[in-house]
Amino acid sequence: MEYAFNERKRWLFFGLPFTFTVYHIGEDTLSIDKGFFNKTEDDCYMYKIQDVKHSASLFERMFGLGTVTCFTADVTDRTLILKHIKHSKDVKNYLFEKSEAARIKRRTLNMQNISADPLMVEFDQSGASGDIFD
Repeated sequence: MEYAFNERKRWLFFGLPFTFTVYHIGEDTLSIDKGFFNKTEDDCYMYKIQDVKHSASLFERMFGLGTVTCFTADVTDRTLILKHIKHSKDVKNYLFEKSEAARIKRRTLNMQNISADPLMVEFDQSGASGDIFD
């Protein structure tokens, strides 16, 4: 399988890649492979990624690293953290664009009810809406 990004978790000290965690980012999936003796692989579909955050501490910036946090609708992991990776801004932008494209492709819709106004519409148990002034 062809991946857009193959990044390895690195030590914060000089950004050396001496860890056994590898992040594979493709068109449709994000995979995290961890471990040397006990290998675990965690996958998440792109359409399940709801938001992406980039952060970089002072030491990460000194060594050209960053951390990307993905907030997902995945059952196993609500938050996927790609720690101490190179090209972290590019990875964040790629994940953000591809997750949006995957949601549009699959026609999934993520809705949030931001309104807390009780005078707008009230729903009863049957799901039918009615005005609260009725």
